[in-house]
Amino acid sequence: MLQKREKVLLLRTFQGRTLRIVREHYLRPSVPCNSPLCPQPAACRNDGKLLSSDVTHYMIPDWKVVQDYLEILEFPELKGIIFMQTACQTVQHQRGRRQYNKLRNLLKDARHDCILFANEFQQHCYLPRERGESMEKWQTRSIYNAAVWYFHHCQDRMPIVMVTEDKEAIQQYGSETEGVFVISFKFLRNFKRFKMKKKKPNKEEARRECTQKSSSLHSLQAIFCSNEMQNYLDNFWPDLKAAHELCDSILQSQRERENESQESHGKEYAEHLPLEVLEAGIKSGRYIQGILNVNKHRAQMEAFVRLQGASCKDSGLLSDILIHGMKARNRSIHGDVVVVELLPRNEWKGRTAALCENDSEDKALGDPPSEPMPTGRVVGILQKNWRDYVVTFPSKEEVQSQGKNAQKILVTPWDYRIPKIRISTQQAEALQDFRVVVRIDSWEATSLYPNGHFVRVLGRIGDLEGEIATILVENSISVVPFSEAQMCEMPVNTPGNPWKVSPEEERERKDLRETHLVFSIDPKGCEDVDDTLSVRTLTNGNLELGVHIADVTHFVPPNSYIDIEARTRATTYYLADRRYDMLPSILSADLCSLLGGVDRYAVSVIWELDKTSYEIKKVWYGRTIIRSAYKLFYEAAQELLDGNFHIVDDIPEFRDLDEKSKQAKLEELVWAIGKLTDIARHIRAKRDHCGALELEGVEIRVQLDEKKNIHDLIPKQPLEVHETVAECMILANHWVAKKIWESFPHQALLRQHPPPHQEFFSELRECAKAKGFFIDTRSNKTLADSLDNANDPNDPIVNRLLRSMATQAMSNALYFSTGSCAEEEFHHYGLALDKYTHFTSPIRRYSDIVVHRLLMAAISKDKKTEIKDNLFSNKDLEELCRHINNRNRAAQHSQKQSTELFQCMYFKDKDPDNEERCISDGVIYSIRTNGVLVFIPRFGIKGAAYLRNKDGLVISCGSDSRSEWKPGSLQRFQNKITSTTTGGESVTFHLFDHVTVRISVQASRCHSDTIRLEIISNKPYMIPDTELFHQSSLLLKSDLVKEVTRSVEEAQLAQEVKVNVIQEDYQKYCQTKGRSLYTLLEEIRDLALLDVSNSYGM
Repeated sequence: MLQKREKVLLLRTFQGRTLRIVREHYLRPSVPCNSPLCPQPAACRNDGKLLSSDVTHYMIPDWKVVQDYLEILEFPELKGIIFMQTACQTVQHQRGRRQYNKLRNLLKDARHDCILFANEFQQHCYLPRERGESMEKWQTRSIYNAAVWYFHHCQDRMPIVMVTEDKEAIQQYGSETEGVFVISFKFLRNFKRFKMKKKKPNKEEARRECTQKSSSLHSLQAIFCSNEMQNYLDNFWPDLKAAHELCDSILQSQRERENESQESHGKEYAEHLPLEVLEAGIKSGRYIQGILNVNKHRAQMEAFVRLQGASCKDSGLLSDILIHGMKARNRSIHGDVVVVELLPRNEWKGRTAALCENDSEDKALGDPPSEPMPTGRVVGILQKNWRDYVVTFPSKEEVQSQGKNAQKILVTPWDYRIPKIRISTQQAEALQDFRVVVRIDSWEATSLYPNGHFVRVLGRIGDLEGEIATILVENSISVVPFSEAQMCEMPVNTPGNPWKVSPEEERERKDLRETHLVFSIDPKGCEDVDDTLSVRTLTNGNLELGVHIADVTHFVPPNSYIDIEARTRATTYYLADRRYDMLPSILSADLCSLLGGVDRYAVSVIWELDKTSYEIKKVWYGRTIIRSAYKLFYEAAQELLDGNFHIVDDIPEFRDLDEKSKQAKLEELVWAIGKLTDIARHIRAKRDHCGALELEGVEIRVQLDEKKNIHDLIPKQPLEVHETVAECMILANHWVAKKIWESFPHQALLRQHPPPHQEFFSELRECAKAKGFFIDTRSNKTLADSLDNANDPNDPIVNRLLRSMATQAMSNALYFSTGSCAEEEFHHYGLALDKYTHFTSPIRRYSDIVVHRLLMAAISKDKKTEIKDNLFSNKDLEELCRHINNRNRAAQHSQKQSTELFQCMYFKDKDPDNEERCISDGVIYSIRTNGVLVFIPRFGIKGAAYLRNKDGLVISCGSDSRSEWKPGSLQRFQNKITSTTTGGESVTFHLFDHVTVRISVQASRCHSDTIRLEIISNKPYMIPDTELFHQSSLLLKSDLVKEVTRSVEEAQLAQEVKVNVIQEDYQKYCQTKGRSLYTLLEEIRDLALLDVSNSYGM
């Protein structure tokens, strides 16, 4: 029986008036307690995660402990933790979304022995706030009352330890309830015996001993110790060294913060305005809300605020807002949601147009800025998006120069966009050669730098595993192995107990095993085969095209442990030398992988096409059983399409066939590939007519062998079969999008690609104009046609670079819920489709799992049968889409950063003056005031080449075209830049000029190494590009990777550093050590639709 209560909220309006709001609050006699000691599990409905039965007590942290020590509570060694709803809501309201999401993920994670108890909805736990009672006192009182109820609910069989920092609470509640302990130091010294006994007591003994000790407890609990969390760790977990170090670091940071506020040496920054003032200002239009984006090449000087929400529509601004200097940034950090006040127009500034590696160089150059743009200052922060930061400690000499101020150290973040962080530690000298994780605690107006604390060590600087770990932390990617609870949900497929198709599924699914020629086309060595294809002629002469996708949702029930984990990961993360899977390998590389010659469950979309026009007559959606006949790789399929049948020897399915059978099956397969290609050409032509874009992704792919040696360094080299497979997948995604939207118009997950801002195309138009081309960017159709016509017959690189610039101008493609957008906003600009989603890769994308469930629900709705899965509401789906979009960006960034890491590792060991491979042909594709941006086709590398060095000398090229540095000046024009020496010599570099470039590595101790380009001749490199392309694979396949691996091994031996990678753990969550499993087309499309930030201060 529900009890209705009224909850009174006092809210402040924008005008400053207090508004009294009364809300209904319903209390229940039973809510899930999730304890194995529950006397009435059916009544409590304990069907979720249960606390472990192997604990000596339950620990309930107070709201303040949850706020300040959540990082320690995340340690999996700490068990039996009960988070009260009151404490969780406090974190949500006071610490922001990022901290609250961390807490939610902790509660969902099956690896952590902790649960949420909804104390505010339990009849006997809920306490109304008393008149005059502070919010903090009410929260502590509510949590203690719930702790007492929980103890009695478990029939007094499990001691409860409430950990709090409230001195008055310890004195008030310490002796109130026998068996519920509000801890103090002396009590824990007694209670410690439970943990430290060699023979672990059973629960009854624990309860009995607690009762016996209670008399001494009453006299001791009044003694207050300065920090209760430290007491809890000292007495229950004395051997958990990492937690103790983290706790010491947090405490030291708190003390420093308190001392700082007491000393108050004067304010370095303006105070932030109160929240109610910010909200009123945003509503009135005086202030503007947006996300702070710091320019990593001028991190001290330039940041931009991208407008967000109502500010985007109401401000009338067409560009981002420039935040110039650290004072104007006012303690906001990259990624924060900030509130900005525009400065008067006479104070607006322009962004610098010069190339820049760091701030000091930027100041020295003195180049004039570009046209003034809207400029503002930060007056408040709505949401702090602080995260874990990888930092480097200063060298011994730098520590000495910082002085000996109580071990206060300024550490330098790996990310240029993050300011230096001050932490207190006595380990600075020991950690100066390591990458270290820290967290920011506060940034007071009296401090130049934010205060933080040490968390953990990642690895030695320059070590491969340490640098990979850095990339993962910087992108907030967790790669822990799947838990035992998650793996227990997995099906079994062993030689002794092989997996089989169940009779029930055979009855409910359409069986295609004997009727359809099904095959896959993927990269060589691919393990996670998401998709297969089929095509056949029907009895009426029409064609039948089928796209068959792995039925992952059959093995991943909604809200199961593995589903929650997959939702958290959101995607499979592909790095240059490894991948971290969204699903365990039993699914991703086995039962959900549509391998050749084995029965698999699939979700299929099958179209009937007109035999001549290929127009779609009808479509069928449903669950199927398939048996893929061939597992082809792209190169083999292309050879068969081209009529080169010698590749048959490399296709395993043909090896054991007699000649007659081989010939018959070969003819059947070649016909199918050819027919699929014809259909794909027709589908593509229709999209081209509507304005589909063919964009250029010039990001390099590093391929490694099984020993982590770099196997190849490959720029994009497309094959027609890439387009064939892609068009079939795009067709399936498009039709599934239409289907789920028609069935669920307000809660379908689709993918939108909004049109780019026209100002982003300005450089593309200017560059094309330099070559005599006109680029019409009014629509995707005109842009596609213009790019098709912008071909220089003497230099094919020109068109590639123009398409690459078009790629950089694009907006992000994003997932969204259809209930949150108007239908006219559904359009996908790049693919020229009115509705689009992702359906074809459920093994590696959680979005596709959601879409599969929506499709199955739509089919059930058509059949008027019960919808088995609970679908996300529009609000929940929109939140999920934000999470998936965030994780996709992290996946793209980490892949790019790992590729750059291997590029640098390869070139780092080379002597740039003598190594032939370090000299290459480059093409100028952008002009700056002090240099040019260069593209190197051979390696797919883009980078800056300076025409004026740090000493102020400019480049000069003599009669032999070789370059040298001389005193002089630079003059920049629209499409060229001229370097003139004081002696009167001059050299001019034009857009799209070919130059000879030397490649080297700019080493950095605190940040990632970067590729450095230097123009050594204003003439093209001697070896023609065509010959280079033919040689590249032969040159790079072994040498490139072996060189990197050799240098890594030598460095490890020299430093006697052991790489702490356990092979067994590696195999659990990193199945692929060979070729990257992104198909080339997927890679091109994802990168093409990625909003590429301007890497060189453009």
